[in-house]
Amino acid sequence: MRFDFITAAKFFFGAGSLKELGGLVAPFGKRALVVTGSNPDRAAVVTDLLKAQNIEVVVFPTKGEPSVQTARDGVRAAADSGSEMVIGFGGGSALDTAKAIAALMTNPGDPLDYLEVIGRGQPIKNASAPFIAIPTTAGTGSEVTSNAVLASPEHQVKVSLRSPLMLARIALVDSLLTHSSPLDVTAQSGLDALTQVIEPFTSNKANPLTDAICKEAIQRAANSLQRAYEKPDDAAAREDMAFVSLSGGLALANAKLGAVHGFAGPFGGMFDAPHGGICARLLPFVMDMNVRALRQRQPEADYLRRYEQVARLLTGDERATAEDGVKWVYRLTQTLNIPGLATYGMTDADLPALIEKSAVASSMQGNPIKLTADEMRDILTAAA
Repeated sequence: MRFDFITAAKFFFGAGSLKELGGLVAPFGKRALVVTGSNPDRAAVVTDLLKAQNIEVVVFPTKGEPSVQTARDGVRAAADSGSEMVIGFGGGSALDTAKAIAALMTNPGDPLDYLEVIGRGQPIKNASAPFIAIPTTAGTGSEVTSNAVLASPEHQVKVSLRSPLMLARIALVDSLLTHSSPLDVTAQSGLDALTQVIEPFTSNKANPLTDAICKEAIQRAANSLQRAYEKPDDAAAREDMAFVSLSGGLALANAKLGAVHGFAGPFGGMFDAPHGGICARLLPFVMDMNVRALRQRQPEADYLRRYEQVARLLTGDERATAEDGVKWVYRLTQTLNIPGLATYGMTDADLPALIEKSAVASSMQGNPIKLTADEMRDILTAAA
């Protein structure tokens, strides 16, 4: 047995933990770039805590999914303001943007010098500027991952800037910040979080440590995601989902993902669609195809037993089959009103390019079984 495990230098979890921010970041300097979502006013609580420590603040708002150009603009803003640290406050997009900016502040050149697939893929050699991650949604787990996903509109794809040197110095996971999430964000990001504990558990790079993390998180998601959606102020449900999101980040950074995320990167590059919404819609259809393909081509594979474990954790039924798990997830997506992929503009004419790009995506390589082009097409057609 051999595996590696990496994560943020230190993370703090718990309702109200945000109040510790000022003292924690004071050693990193006196100027901070605070990266937010489209509404920078939400970050007032962060800027107030920083100013109380006499830290100068420049706010860098982002809109939508981060792009290569967003990262360039952020690096320029950091340089112009003399920022010594970068704080990401928001959903996965804000955190990934902040993570990329921090890395590029200390590694000269253009993002394309370091990006996978479409770039030159040069290694990040220098530790990032201090990066502090504060998620306000329960979804991506970006606060403890070592990559930042950036869209390249000219290539119509989303790819990663990736290095262990990009990990956050501090991650603060305060579930109180997620209470104000809109219902669609709660649903889509929550199912993304669930995806990110199912896929590493069933991936071809699973290990005993990520297995333990995933099993606990799957059960918490089963108990709490629908509750968080139906009762947004349910503090216990919100805390559970923040834990699931954190667990997903820990798991995916140390195992692999699978076909859901293999599709999600190229889809997000081709269409204006939220990452969580893509993953939420694809999850039951990918699970279904993986189980069917495994039964047909690898019936003795351990992955089928793992899908059975997922089903039993989700349903609470020790007799549940892998197919029961698929049905449970599909029903949940219906309850949470997850829209089909056609909502974002996907048509049959887009499928060949989407399949071609997805087949070579890094996440697709972690899938428990290699899917054929026809199987990939069937997934996308069913999820439309």
